[in-house]
Amino acid sequence: MRTLFLLNPAAGKQDCTSQLIPQIEAAARRAGLAPEEVTIHVTEYAGHARKLARAAAQQAAAESVPLRIYTAGGDGTFMEAMTGVQGIPGAAVGCLPYGSGNDFLRTYGTKEEFADLDAQLAGGEVTIDLLQTNLGLSATICAAGLDAQVAYGIPKFRRIPLCGGEAAYLLSIVEQLCGRIGRTLTFTIDEETLTVDCLMCAICNGKAYGGGFLAGPEAVPDDGWLDVFIVRKVGRLTIAKLLSMYKNGRHFVNGQLTEAAKPYFIYRRAKRVSLRPADGRGPIVATADGECAPCGEVTASLQPLAGRILLPKPAYERFCAARSTPADVTE
Repeated sequence: MRTLFLLNPAAGKQDCTSQLIPQIEAAARRAGLAPEEVTIHVTEYAGHARKLARAAAQQAAAESVPLRIYTAGGDGTFMEAMTGVQGIPGAAVGCLPYGSGNDFLRTYGTKEEFADLDAQLAGGEVTIDLLQTNLGLSATICAAGLDAQVAYGIPKFRRIPLCGGEAAYLLSIVEQLCGRIGRTLTFTIDEETLTVDCLMCAICNGKAYGGGFLAGPEAVPDDGWLDVFIVRKVGRLTIAKLLSMYKNGRHFVNGQLTEAAKPYFIYRRAKRVSLRPADGRGPIVATADGECAPCGEVTASLQPLAGRILLPKPAYERFCAARSTPADVTE
């Protein structure tokens, strides 16, 4: 077994590398890993984690040695590594939560569990579905509309002195709410086509995105289905109520939309989803696991059990227990 740590110094509010490297080395010793079995790399540019992960996975596969990769960064760094190992046997990817959003882990456990290096090294590997989107590979959610526009607008506000983090996010929200709200979109959801005046939409393999919005509160990442939520266009006075419901996952309970959500939400389960603007106003902004861009069309298709991920011990045990059948328990 080989273990590779990829540390992104640009993720989150501050560089994690100086404090994390000695902590990783100490945890590896406690786990009984030999020094030659553990490698730590600090990424130097966007896409570097993908390159390093692929090279390590190819070498491990050539030598028939299992490889564990842990990324210290955000969802973007994690998906870079996940993309890098695709198609190469024997490699699995986990994450340490040092980014700004850390939405991937919310489907499986808590930030504290994923930050625990001892629990990470004592954990295990599971297989999940992935999303192939026109923005790249995704393990959680591909979204479009108001929320994606807010995310897309944040970087320009971060360039303003003393305007980072939450301040930039709030300014981007204000900018979007002061502009023209909603788009007319045509959706193709498996074999169904519908055109909707839409505020935003989310195609969910995982539960959360956008720093904790529970768009898919009951999404199961290995059930072979995508949960699709379309939020209808509403007036500005209704948006706050809708966003509160949406953020806290109160729109969907026990496999169906709540009564409060039904006037505003459309829900479907699907294997493949595409959407395109139908209002002549140009591209729509979409986002998926750290990638955000204007798109003439957004596509997302399920890739069944295409991702091999690492979970810290408590999350791994819960994941396995949830998937045990009565027959498994009695055998």
